[in-house]
Amino acid sequence: MIAVDTNILARFYCNDPDDPEAERQQPIARRVMVDSPAIFVPLTVVLELEWVMRGFYEADPASFCDAMGHLLGLRHVIVERWEAVSDAVDLHRRGLDFADALHWTSSAACSQFVSFDDRRFVRRARRLKRAPEVMVPK
Repeated sequence: MIAVDTNILARFYCNDPDDPEAERQQPIARRVMVDSPAIFVPLTVVLELEWVMRGFYEADPASFCDAMGHLLGLRHVIVERWEAVSDAVDLHRRGLDFADALHWTSSAACSQFVSFDDRRFVRRARRLKRAPEVMVPK
């Protein structure tokens, strides 16, 4: 089994025709992702891929969610904490920031998740009525 870095996934999922380095690396990334018998994707790579797709490639949430849906569906790929990632992708489709969603779904065994991000996260999370309860600490 091999583990892949964010840049492999970015080259696999993102088209960057104006970058000669990307043009050179994209077929290599495709070969790694398609020809490797077993691939491991660390949780941190998933989080960083969302940042790269959103921040650098200006991809919309649906594009990231589609890429993650594809990745999670590949039989030869193991995504660390895949249940939390899958749930976070679903919450991201429903409007939550992906990082917040992943932090929350990774905390499923906890009784509460506390954050000072009231408007962007806590209020939205409360409307979804999932565990653990999300709240602003006092």
